[in-house]
Amino acid sequence: MTGLETIVEQILQEAQKEAEEIKAQAARNADSIIANAKKTVDKMNEETREKVAQAEKSGSFRAKSSSELKKRQAILAAKQSIIGNMLDKAYDAMVALPDEEYFQVIVKCLEKSVQPKSGEICFSGKDRKRLTPQTEKQIEQIAAAHGGSLTVSNGNCDIDGGFILIYGGIEENCSFRAMLDANREHLADKVNELLFVDNR
Repeated sequence: MTGLETIVEQILQEAQKEAEEIKAQAARNADSIIANAKKTVDKMNEETREKVAQAEKSGSFRAKSSSELKKRQAILAAKQSIIGNMLDKAYDAMVALPDEEYFQVIVKCLEKSVQPKSGEICFSGKDRKRLTPQTEKQIEQIAAAHGGSLTVSNGNCDIDGGFILIYGGIEENCSFRAMLDANREHLADKVNELLFVDNR
């Protein structure tokens, strides 16, 4: 989770720019809705001065209320879209890290997931090819420090990034996708707070 949060924070600057553009577009759309609503009110047939005044007052109020609601809905939808995009970018960035940084994240995640048992750690085919003897040694040391042992599986896991721990035939999914999904609400709250703190 720490690795994911770090990458989310690294892309917040880009997210802020995108957020401002989307919110500005939503505001422009809302102004257009208000303008159209006022035109509709102005075109109402006039029967009496009282009816016209009341119709315009009521109609303008309803139009403004409706457009304000649509504006809030548009901005909320834009925020949700931005947050979702940022989490997807965090995932893509995590998988695409340079080898050294990537395996540093793997090691941090392993330290939080390893059990005091004998087991296997399984990587994707891509990760097995770039796994260094030094990283394998780190994996063994981490397992030993927690009272267990781990060997790298000869098979490949069907994951994009991260790893799967296997203890006694039971798999623990520590793939980046599984970690992102498990912490999505927490990370979404964090992104929302950092992006929109001035707009709440």
